[in-house]
Amino acid sequence: MHAGWLHLLGNMLYLWIFGDNVEDRMGHGRFLAFYLLCGIAAALGQTLTVPHSQIPMVGASGAVAGVMGAYFVLYPHSRIVTLLPIFIFWQIIEVPAIFFLGVWFLMQFLSGVGSIATATGGEPAGGVAFWAHVAGFAAGLIGVFIFRQPERQRVEWWNDVR
Repeated sequence: MHAGWLHLLGNMLYLWIFGDNVEDRMGHGRFLAFYLLCGIAAALGQTLTVPHSQIPMVGASGAVAGVMGAYFVLYPHSRIVTLLPIFIFWQIIEVPAIFFLGVWFLMQFLSGVGSIATATGGEPAGGVAFWAHVAGFAAGLIGVFIFRQPERQRVEWWNDVR
């Protein structure tokens, strides 16, 4: 259950783009624990923000946002290929991960504020758990320091051969 097929496909796309690099840096078991804890933190964040909501909250968005937060810390200078709409044209560009993820986080935060401002009867509008995205991203920013493994030393084999 997501806000729609586009939301689900977006989650899977972002997990595919960012997840493999974060998993490589953490290892399989650590990544699984990290992912699940980010999901729990995201659910708690959404619940604390809208405690009396009657809308069910199901989905992986918060955990995926946690992976994105970890990527923000681990690979800020990596380049992300993205589509940029310019009027009626679409341009493919590369942007630094820190910019891409920073803009994404800001959009989630502002949408979360907007969902509270437009809430009717205590229920946020839209059906997207924006505060789960925000809390998951924040959990990823913090949790990456606990779960990441040290970066491996690069070995230059050709310098040792004579």
